[in-house]
Amino acid sequence: MQKVVLVTGASSGVGLALCKRLLEEDEELHVCLACRNVGKAEAVRAALLASHPTAEVSVVQVDVSNVQSVIRAARELKQRFQRLDYVYLNAGIMPNPQLNFRALFSGLFSRKVIHMFSTAEGLLTQEDKVTADGLQEVFETNVFGHFILIRELEPLLCHSDSPSQLIWTSSRNARKSNFHLEDIQHSSGQEPYSSSKYAIDLLSVALNRNFNPRGLYSSVVCPGTMVTNMTCGILPPFVWTLLMPIIWLVWLFHQQPESLNPLTKYLSATTGFGSNYVTTQKMDLDEDTAEKFYQNLLELEKHIRVTIQKTNNQS
Repeated sequence: MQKVVLVTGASSGVGLALCKRLLEEDEELHVCLACRNVGKAEAVRAALLASHPTAEVSVVQVDVSNVQSVIRAARELKQRFQRLDYVYLNAGIMPNPQLNFRALFSGLFSRKVIHMFSTAEGLLTQEDKVTADGLQEVFETNVFGHFILIRELEPLLCHSDSPSQLIWTSSRNARKSNFHLEDIQHSSGQEPYSSSKYAIDLLSVALNRNFNPRGLYSSVVCPGTMVTNMTCGILPPFVWTLLMPIIWLVWLFHQQPESLNPLTKYLSATTGFGSNYVTTQKMDLDEDTAEKFYQNLLELEKHIRVTIQKTNNQS
């Protein structure tokens, strides 16, 4: 049976690179591009089909920063497909990153220079904003929108005969110190991106606890240093080029999801000779916190759905 892969944020950056690599690995896949901008997605679809004319590539419009858009997209996907084998939850934003030059220059002459560039710790300040759903934009885009998408797509993901796999694009910048259960949206902090990526790590662990028995497995990955629209907003492209952009996320596509450690983050890396490989890192979290966060998301989901229903009834 043909396998179906859904990739959010597939029109550029990591998502686009993933789609290209997936089709290089297996042209018999059906790759569905889940994107906010349909025009860009159609252009990407045409380019992918030009390189892989026998492949099947489709588009679904979804804005993960808008719950109603997510629900509409999920409804459309359930009409198209009987199951989804892989879902790359990749779409995300980092709002208005401002480089702290003082922290940069002091870090260049310290022992933490490699750590600083691999995690961006202390280098960035960000200003978040509120979406139409009344949620913090980074939290909804990077975490909650994808959570709703998973919830809506459960009939396509949970099968006892063969497992489905969720693969989240996390980050080395996912830091425990920037996340608080009392403020899961990070509305009171200045590093919403880091908080959202740590929230992804927590959510992945909780999803495994709740869905592994139903045939759904979740993993988190870090793509390494990448030249994308997001990173070019922080430093000029030539700087990132010097830092050796890398990607090896397709490695997970070849693994049995049951064999992967749910408490491990899989990191793309490159040797000094340019060879790609995958290394692992134990996530700095505990399963009880992950479960509490999951329950908080369920409560927030109830609230948002009630609000949407009231709004629809009034209109």
